[in-house]
Amino acid sequence: MLTRLIDQVLPPRCPGCGAIVSAQGRFCADCWATLHFLGPPWCETCHLPLGSTVGARARCDDCRAAPPRHAGVHAAVAYGEVARTLALRLKHGGRAAYAVTAARLMARWVPAEATLLVPVPLHRWRMWSRGYNQAALIAAAVSRVSGVAWHPRLLERHRATPMLRERGAGERHRAVAGAFRVPERRRARLAGADVVLVDDVYTSGATADECTATLLAAGAARVTVLVWARVLPRTD
Repeated sequence: MLTRLIDQVLPPRCPGCGAIVSAQGRFCADCWATLHFLGPPWCETCHLPLGSTVGARARCDDCRAAPPRHAGVHAAVAYGEVARTLALRLKHGGRAAYAVTAARLMARWVPAEATLLVPVPLHRWRMWSRGYNQAALIAAAVSRVSGVAWHPRLLERHRATPMLRERGAGERHRAVAGAFRVPERRRARLAGADVVLVDDVYTSGATADECTATLLAAGAARVTVLVWARVLPRTD
């Protein structure tokens, strides 16, 4: 009854454009049609989407040159205007409910063998200023949908890192090097776990790579990356 009352006073709106929709967290037909859902055929190693003519065991150029330590990146959608709007409204606009919207579309990519969801952490200074970690909100929502347990503070960002948006790939990797750790008192929870690292957007992979290395060094058996949107290389 309370939900119906709220919907009458504050009608549910599309996360992409703000149009009134039938239920909270739903996209309108126009925004839904522009979402680029990701899936095979893709790179066997990192799950970067590839052309339809590639073989089942194809690998992208980057993975042939330097295979990542994670077990692949699963993204619900490609980064585009609507995906970007949802991510920004969740991260900076206080629209916590959009974490559930993202999680519903991400949950299908949770590996069957996954035992633990771990969000990419924020440094405590950024947590104080923002008030919440959008990756943790998404991880909690994915946990509710998938039934896989999650831990909000197993991985820590103990060193503040600069904004990575305008930096190149090399600068991003240097900026996050050594920024994460698993506290000794929590390592038992991680031992032998099949971890899914959860974040909102995957860009260069610098943060995911550093988190993966930290989790594996602390005892995780495997790390898969799960995100709402993945930035794809530009193609002509």
